[in-house]
Amino acid sequence: MSRIDHRLRLLFDPDVLHAGLVAGGACVLSAGLVYVGYFVHVARTARRAPCAPDDGRCLLLFGKHAPQGRIDADFAARLERAAHLWRERPPQVIVLLGGGADGHPSEAQVAHAALLDRGVAEDAPLRLEHRSRDTLQNLRNARSLLADRAADEPVTLLSNRYHLARCALFARQLGMRAELCAAEPALRWTPGTLYRIAGEAAYVCWVDIGTRWARRIGHRRMLAKVT
Repeated sequence: MSRIDHRLRLLFDPDVLHAGLVAGGACVLSAGLVYVGYFVHVARTARRAPCAPDDGRCLLLFGKHAPQGRIDADFAARLERAAHLWRERPPQVIVLLGGGADGHPSEAQVAHAALLDRGVAEDAPLRLEHRSRDTLQNLRNARSLLADRAADEPVTLLSNRYHLARCALFARQLGMRAELCAAEPALRWTPGTLYRIAGEAAYVCWVDIGTRWARRIGHRRMLAKVT
């Protein structure tokens, strides 16, 4: 499905709405302090994330919306970091994540072509994951692709700094051992970055509180969607 169709499907999912109401209620009852806590968490994760992984043997490169194969600045930063890591210490496997609408190149395919243009060898151990449309699906499908590797082997999550708190949350919920790797050398405190961090904080708040609530009430269907 298209990106818009996928988002609309999520938006009108009753379990997603249920989680949103609970998270929104927590923010209202706390006079916004709960949201502020998540904002600080996302910003701190973005600021502290390293650019060089400690392990780095299995690299997961998150895709980004690239209409007609056009790569924006954020996606380019992810690709440049992945190419740099390949030159410095080649991973054993690089998983390129992200699907696309029918008739259009997937995010994984766009990343594959861009990495080859940036000097990554054609025989590099690249695996493409074409079916996911969001971060949770990225990681869930990656977990299936990597089923042949040891369950306790860490994976490196490479994305933009503002996105890493979300990546880490989903990896933890899926039972994956993960380390973070930031695309940018440092966090730039621009209005655009603050806007993205604010949006990510709302998303992480929604998912985390919704998951905690589902566990508390024993809502198996809700939990199955985020674990």
